[in-house]
Amino acid sequence: MQYTWNDIEQHVNTCMHCPLSQSRHYPVMGRGDHQAKLMLIAEAPGGQEDIQGLPFVGPSGEILDRLFKDCGLSREKIYLTNILKCHPPGNRDPREEEIKACLPYLKYETYLLKPRIIVCLGRVAAQRIISPDFRITRQHGTWTYRKNYALTATYHPSAILRDASNYELAKADFLEIVKKLKEEL
Repeated sequence: MQYTWNDIEQHVNTCMHCPLSQSRHYPVMGRGDHQAKLMLIAEAPGGQEDIQGLPFVGPSGEILDRLFKDCGLSREKIYLTNILKCHPPGNRDPREEEIKACLPYLKYETYLLKPRIIVCLGRVAAQRIISPDFRITRQHGTWTYRKNYALTATYHPSAILRDASNYELAKADFLEIVKKLKEEL
């Protein structure tokens, strides 16, 4: 069966495949340009995202928007999503059964989008998408190539909120992402 963006969103909005569906306010489907060549994937929606049903709102979203502005990117030209579509209580790391329940949605988003570059935001996303032993502090900004994708990872905006010195590291990573994006177009 060939799914559409509306089909995936409908499935996400009605999903009951894991216990997180019982505690969420709203599931958080990815948002952005459906023809974007740049896809950003984080681990899970935070508290503000759960309340609003949108990815990267609140303080983390403000950090991400500042990074975009400083690097010449626009949220409107990017696709932002999470591995999980529901907020884990207490912002804990996603559990394996939750990831398995949501992974098909991420796969369909990626299939429909066909990005050239995938950026993992944070350790959890990088370990799931790039390599199980990925170390964000040592490997951020490095590139891996798989199938038709260029993959990299950088600090999650929430890590920047906890340690402002990570901002310049993430900014340097995003500047390289912009260069790679220009090469890919």
